[in-house]
Amino acid sequence: MAEKRDYYEVLSVARDASTDDLRKAFRREAMKHHPDRNPDNAEAEALYKEANEAYQVLNDQQKRAVYDQYGHAGLEGGGGGGDSGDVFSHMQDLFQEMFSGSGFGGGAGRGRRQQRGADLRVESKLSLRDAAFGCKREIDVRAPSPCSDCSGTGAKAGTKAETCVGCRGAGQVSTQRGFVMFSSPCARCGGTGQMIKTPCASCRGQGAVEKARKVTVSFPAGIDSGQRLRVTGQGVHPGGGLQPGDLYVDVDVAEDPRFERDGIDLVLRLDVGFPTMVNGGAVQVPTLEAEGEGSTLLEIPKGTAPGTLFSMRGRGIQRLDGRGRGNLVVVAQVAVPKKVSAKAQELLAELEAEFARNA
Repeated sequence: MAEKRDYYEVLSVARDASTDDLRKAFRREAMKHHPDRNPDNAEAEALYKEANEAYQVLNDQQKRAVYDQYGHAGLEGGGGGGDSGDVFSHMQDLFQEMFSGSGFGGGAGRGRRQQRGADLRVESKLSLRDAAFGCKREIDVRAPSPCSDCSGTGAKAGTKAETCVGCRGAGQVSTQRGFVMFSSPCARCGGTGQMIKTPCASCRGQGAVEKARKVTVSFPAGIDSGQRLRVTGQGVHPGGGLQPGDLYVDVDVAEDPRFERDGIDLVLRLDVGFPTMVNGGAVQVPTLEAEGEGSTLLEIPKGTAPGTLFSMRGRGIQRLDGRGRGNLVVVAQVAVPKKVSAKAQELLAELEAEFARNA
């Protein structure tokens, strides 16, 4: 560029812009024109360098004061933009913020502070009755927990972990490649930022040991197979002041020998004696209600054909939102005995003959 543009114009900020305004403006321009985002684009590289230079001047109070009074001429000979090595040494934190999570390496300490314990996932099998009316269950969980002997530090009692000299406690190390700072976990400490010279014998320096515990889980009425419950804070407890993860419980409802589930409805195939199907009458129908109240009466009208459906309202599965229950659908089917006496066979023959005469 033949003539330098005004630095405030380069960053598109007012002359009274605050430090935070400058930072945001530079981040915007850098993300737009960065060479790694615009490969083989000489114009984008020039605009990036121009924004970089403008930010270095305006972000320095002394240089900014000189520039405001004398313009570009006041900075000549004084290294207004500084060399590239000086630029990156002063702007490492900004680059880490800009490219965190974008493939350029994240902030070292910041990433570790945001960590939490891992989530756990278990499966729980419920009976149809428990799923229909809800229940509480104790779930067995085995997961790492903070070691009680070292209070989760990993260091032997009476000793403590030391700051890693490789990353100075950051947990990550940064290297410069061209215009970009790349961060990676410190190889010396494994990204923890600490070195343990005398590890705890119980946890072997890990700070955690696997322990079994029980978690009480409330299963709401109406839950079904394939649904998942989340129990906050019952995952892995990492210690060190970090938040624990969550426990996810996958629900599997066992098949019932009597009922078939169809959403919030239940289907029951009920064997009804042939005389009752012909003459009508009341039959006992099992339900899912608590023991002692596990049946109700159903009136079968005369001349009921096999396969007839009877819907008993409010005898099905409760809705998850608590707004009522589904129905119990009874499919009437003829009960056919596997063994019959000679007398019964004789009577059936007479009955068949009678039906034939009245056909």
